[in-house]
Amino acid sequence: MPPAHTDTSTAAVTAAVDTSATARLATGLRRGLKLHGMGPVLGLVLLCIAGTLLNSDFASVDNAMNLLTRTAFIGIIAVGMCFVIISGGIDLSVGSMAALIAGSVILFMNAMAPAVGSPVLVVALGMGFAVLLGAVFGLAHGLLITKGRIEPFIVTLGTLGIFRAYLTYFANGGAITLDNALSDVYSPVYYASLLGVPIPVWVFAVVALLGALILNRTAYGRYVQAIGSNEQVARYAAVDVDRIKVITYVLLGVCVGIATLLYVPRLGSASPTTGLLWELEAIAAVIVGGTALKGGAGSITGTVVGAVLLSVISNILNLTSIISVYLNAAVQGFVIIAVAFMQRARR
Repeated sequence: MPPAHTDTSTAAVTAAVDTSATARLATGLRRGLKLHGMGPVLGLVLLCIAGTLLNSDFASVDNAMNLLTRTAFIGIIAVGMCFVIISGGIDLSVGSMAALIAGSVILFMNAMAPAVGSPVLVVALGMGFAVLLGAVFGLAHGLLITKGRIEPFIVTLGTLGIFRAYLTYFANGGAITLDNALSDVYSPVYYASLLGVPIPVWVFAVVALLGALILNRTAYGRYVQAIGSNEQVARYAAVDVDRIKVITYVLLGVCVGIATLLYVPRLGSASPTTGLLWELEAIAAVIVGGTALKGGAGSITGTVVGAVLLSVISNILNLTSIISVYLNAAVQGFVIIAVAFMQRARR
């Protein structure tokens, strides 16, 4: 009997030690994840300090509002891109898609103006058309990827060329310009402010908030993360993987449409160079914000911070002469590679 009592006590002590070790490991992992999530925020703070030291104009309110307004286009697209990347996909066509939507919306509004008569109604119809067109393009991507069983990289690489070629064809190699009367009615969508904050920044904030709620508080958001973590397991768990993927690409298309309807009144025209490299900036914002390139994990908050962080880098390059502004895309490319390398090292 005494030896049996000793074994029981030893087993209990061993179990207690294992439980304690497991708890410490879990606590350590949680702390690690929190620190990892704080990385982009700390990087943004350090960049802001560096920008202020290099040029006093960086910390001005006007510069901050201008920076956030320019961030809004890429930030809105990045919110949709975050869903796609978390689900394990990618979209290389968002810049070309935005350009084609911008050109199509301008042609649509110019054609509708004589028939409708009211410029306000024409602009409202044009804004709705932009979102609808983005949703249709996203639906096409989703169906080609899920029903056609084609890799997202291939599908969106193909449409990247198709979208921009059609815009060039519609513009006859030049630019498509919005009617002056419509441009005057439409311009407040980009240039007006509410409580001192530009309209695009408000729209960006609303889209980001809705994106965070959808990703973190809905069953759809959990399915997106489950598919990105392990698609096969998600199928075994009765998740309708194809439907979730299609919705994800539609969501990205809607975000591109919203970004475009904010962009059109800025210049009142669209050309073959519109939206050039937007896909690079959107993907960079998502990755820099901490979303795993392989899918399965990520956050809208991190994506917003990533988008602002990239804009701050560009803004510092514009305000100083450290590196030529022509190398902005190169800097973003280096940032993507560096963050992807760090994610690989953590695995």
